[in-house]
Amino acid sequence: MEDMVEQIELLLEQEDTTQLQEYLNNLNISDVEELIDELPEHGPKFIEILSIKRAVNVFRILDFPTQERIIKKLSGKKVSEIINELPPDDRTSFFSELHGDAVTKLILHLSPEDRKEALSLLGYEEDSVGRLMTPDYIAVKKSWDVTRVLSHIRRYGKNSETIDVIYVIGDNGVLLDDIRIREILLVAPETKISSLMDGRLIALSANDPQEDAINVFRMNNRTALPVTDDDNILLGIVTVDDILWIANEEYTEDIQKIGGTEALDEPYLDINIFRLVKKRVGWLVILFLGEMLTATAMGFFEHAIEKAVVLALFIPLIISSGGNSGSQASTLIIQAMALGEVTISDWWRVMRREILSGLMLGITLGIIGFLRIGAFSLFSDLYGPHWILVGLTIGFSLIGVVLWGSLAGSMLPLLLKKLGADPATSSAPFVATLVDVTGLIIYFSVAVMFMKGVLL
Repeated sequence: MEDMVEQIELLLEQEDTTQLQEYLNNLNISDVEELIDELPEHGPKFIEILSIKRAVNVFRILDFPTQERIIKKLSGKKVSEIINELPPDDRTSFFSELHGDAVTKLILHLSPEDRKEALSLLGYEEDSVGRLMTPDYIAVKKSWDVTRVLSHIRRYGKNSETIDVIYVIGDNGVLLDDIRIREILLVAPETKISSLMDGRLIALSANDPQEDAINVFRMNNRTALPVTDDDNILLGIVTVDDILWIANEEYTEDIQKIGGTEALDEPYLDINIFRLVKKRVGWLVILFLGEMLTATAMGFFEHAIEKAVVLALFIPLIISSGGNSGSQASTLIIQAMALGEVTISDWWRVMRREILSGLMLGITLGIIGFLRIGAFSLFSDLYGPHWILVGLTIGFSLIGVVLWGSLAGSMLPLLLKKLGADPATSSAPFVATLVDVTGLIIYFSVAVMFMKGVLL
């Protein structure tokens, strides 16, 4: 990449546009995209001098902030060419990120037919399959023979998103089946399409969430899937490259939310510092107010701490153990839900597993905690003559806190999903804060149970 950047900078310095254009047109699309990242101030120039086909292919893989910055600096002719040549799904994705007035100006560059198509796609919900689909596909009738189908593909296939799959439609555009191109190529020319149909059709609904589409692609090993309306009329197709892009965005968004922040929606180094703070401060304030309840809980047990100061030594241990178990469970369940391994209906199975695993984890930590106190008591008087009671308090508290942390961490994502919220918002910091407060209550309640009449 360094050699490439040096060569480009040399050509820019020499103002040799012809050589620069030839050099860029011979690079891989991904290389041009990396050059734009390395030399952002020259990005518009690179897009301007590229052949239109390559310019479109580069533009469609750029992140939105870069697309927006470049489109503002292109000539009117180049803008019109790019907007018209962009695949409908990529164009819809780009338009959906822009402000309304900008979309209005860019839509004017489209032909009346493309303009109608763009407005139709933008009419679907932001995170729906309808926003991903493209209306560029090959559809045939079941009464056609292979010869006619191949002729149809030669005529219209160039403008199709893919010809790997051919779609069979009936009257009024109702989707009947899909057939892979290899099945058509390997039979006699006079073979009727109806004889190739097997009825094993998998389709998406235009109003389905994009996350559902990701799971369907993952489970069915398809390069493209048809999209229908409520009447099973074929509206378009979604291809796997769009799904991979969305899956990456969803994964990034979930990771950011699990970390206790709002989704950034743009690269970390590109986001304005004030917007970055705004994305983070909300959760920090909520978590801070939640942690203040920890002080309230400790204040309630102030007299118990005064009588048995040794209890205060183990507060960080109890809090961190409960928070860690809750964070583990929350992260595991959120990921399992994202992969389609766990659904809301599995809540009882999840709860049983977390009760068992929480008990085993808690017993493990409880035994270690008790042995640690016993070992220290052999060589010092730090825990006093009643060290066994202290050890039992710590051991059973750890069992209770870890069990509660596991249950809270696993059930909260499922509860949020049930309420229609994003499970990823049940982030590790949020679960840890919740378990911190309740963990102290469990800890001091166990202490009172074991030490009442002796130390308390």
